[in-house]
Order: sequence, then C-alpha cells, then structure tokens
Amino acid sequence: MAPKRSAVSRESTPSQSATQTTTIPASTPIKSKSANQSPQQVALGIWQNYLDKTPQRTKLIDVFMAFLVVVGVLQFVYCVIAGNYPFNAFLSGFSATVGQFVLTASLRIQTNVENKAEFGEVSQERAFADYVFGSLILHFFCVNFIN
Repeated sequence: MAPKRSAVSRESTPSQSATQTTTIPASTPIKSKSANQSPQQVALGIWQNYLDKTPQRTKLIDVFMAFLVVVGVLQFVYCVIAGNYPFNAFLSGFSATVGQFVLTASLRIQTNVENKAEFGEVSQERAFADYVFGSLILHFFCVNFIN
C-alpha cells in the first residue's frame, strides 16, 4: 500500500533517502494559475460557468430581472428629463418595477436548485403561485395609487 502524499515537497539527493521530506516555509508564496489572469479572463470564466451550470428556468428569470432594471432606469431618466408632472404616475410605475424585481428575486431564490435544502417544503409550483398572487396584489395597489 502506497503512503499518502502530504502538502510537503519531496526532494531527494544522493545523500538523502526517498522517505525524508522537507517542508516549504510559510512565507513562500504559492503561485497558482488563476493569479495571472486578467479581469477580462475572470469575468469570461464566471460568464462561462453561469452559462454551463445555470438551469434554463433560472436564466429566464434572470433575463426578466435585467428587463425590470432597464425599465426602472428608463422611467427614472424620463422623470428627470421630461419632468414628473403626474408624480403619482411616476411613483406608481417605478414602485411596480421595483416591487416586481423584488418578487422575482424571491422567486429565483425559492426555485434555485442549490437552495433546495432551505426551501425543501416549498415546491416550485407553490413558489410560482405565491409569485403570481404577490404580483397581482402589487399591481392592484399600483393601479389604485395612480388615481
């Protein structure tokens, strides 16, 4: 049976036997392959990992969340440029966008496969039903706030 290897390096010289080991000093930096990567390579690696390991349903939720961010930014820019005369309408629309984003983030967390241990008793169908119910209530209040 072969002995287990440890984190020490083996150096063998003619005067030393193969079983002697020398340790690496703690101050010696360990160079890894990832230490020399540029930020673009790191971002590309993260993106590739996201594309490879994220389920299609979660990607769809992420696209919808990105859409909500774009809509919220456009509403805010429009309010700054064109003015906010019907301020209730701006608040209602912006609140609906932010609220929908929060509800969608909650849906993403509950339906993520990696969070199954935390939300084991909540099925994906139940999470989606709660999401739809919350969205209906949110939009009901936003429409009533416009006047």
